[in-house]
Amino acid sequence: MNRRDFVVGAALAVELVPHLGRAQTPAPGAPPPEKANTRFFRDAEFEYIFLCLLGLAYDGGVDVGSCLAIAEQIVDGDAASAFQAFIAAGARLRDIAELSAKAAHRVSARQAFLHASNVIFTATYFADRAGVPDHLLPTFTTHRGAWDRFVDLFDEPVERVRIPYQGTTLPGYFFRAPGAGRKPVLILNNGSDGSVSFMWSAGLAAGLARGYHCLVFDGPGQGATLWLQKLSFRPDWEKVITPVVDFLVARDDVDVKRIALLGVSQGGYWVPRAAAFEHRLAAIVADPGVWDVSTSWTGHLPPPVLHMLDAGDRTGFDAALRGGPRQMALLAFRMRPYGMTSPYDVFKATQQYRLAEVAGLIRCPVLVTDPDAEQFWPGQSRLLFDALHGNRELIRFTAADGAAGHCEPTASGLRAQRIFDWLDSTLSQPT
Repeated sequence: MNRRDFVVGAALAVELVPHLGRAQTPAPGAPPPEKANTRFFRDAEFEYIFLCLLGLAYDGGVDVGSCLAIAEQIVDGDAASAFQAFIAAGARLRDIAELSAKAAHRVSARQAFLHASNVIFTATYFADRAGVPDHLLPTFTTHRGAWDRFVDLFDEPVERVRIPYQGTTLPGYFFRAPGAGRKPVLILNNGSDGSVSFMWSAGLAAGLARGYHCLVFDGPGQGATLWLQKLSFRPDWEKVITPVVDFLVARDDVDVKRIALLGVSQGGYWVPRAAAFEHRLAAIVADPGVWDVSTSWTGHLPPPVLHMLDAGDRTGFDAALRGGPRQMALLAFRMRPYGMTSPYDVFKATQQYRLAEVAGLIRCPVLVTDPDAEQFWPGQSRLLFDALHGNRELIRFTAADGAAGHCEPTASGLRAQRIFDWLDSTLSQPT
């Protein structure tokens, strides 16, 4: 089985649509050059990660210039160079934040700590492939420390919360919108490998600007629950969201009839799954819709290997997938949140992450995003939308709008406008 036969997560092997590139100036009198499919990196994984980082700039999550400077330090396809570039840049940004904090420049420190947090976390995407998985925990810890410093510098105090969950707790952050009284609240549900700091640009900043309280948290297998509590993903996400809703309903500053839930990336599966059983949600957003998580794992399996999976041949399947260093790094990264060491077990587990049996149980209004060039779960937003009953809307994001790709990484402003216009209108309707 050669290298291209299998890539965990279809996005890592799929070419993205044309996007931002370096312009060239034609010589005087020469005809204008034809538009080329330029890109920052030829490596599809590097390219997508970098676009996601650039997209954070809209809400102040990074500086574009800082991102471009980091890119100049990276050898295309060399994960070790990428890991070191992000770690070094993160340390520099953290030093800037500390200097501002020491001088009582509160706003500057807050901004710099957020930049540092996002840049440092981005390094985690390269650690396995760079051969330094032992650096993951300290890198996560440093990232989270910078995020906590960012949180603590808000004018409106942010609560660090612990949400009761099956004999333990889930860590979260409750951001209050200005003003007194009960307000609508938006729960932000991360995906398979994101960070709480990324959620600032995934809806937190936009929600606060529109008067929503916002709750961001780590579910099982995400962030601190993965690294510090050793919790793992689960398909029955209602067992996670119901305790979160219980926590919110008990508060005296939440309008319990206007609790919305937004899921990004693999959250596009978890959020509809939870809403099928948790009926106190007033509205949900799936960005994008994920009908069957397993297809991003199985879509590039050669037929003989797929047959091993279907036939229950654990030994043969595991042997077939334990290939070269890149394959092993990708497997380690994607398997870790599932808490399993056998590729066969993980692939089988992902087949439980399907909405076909439960989508019809969803009662609340649903918004599903559908971006051009969705590289993880192409076509699945439409599958989810078509299975829904009642109040539903499908919003297309196109390459012409600069909004192509999984979770619209380079169109944060347009994405927020469309999602929150829908949420505002939906939550303003009588219940």
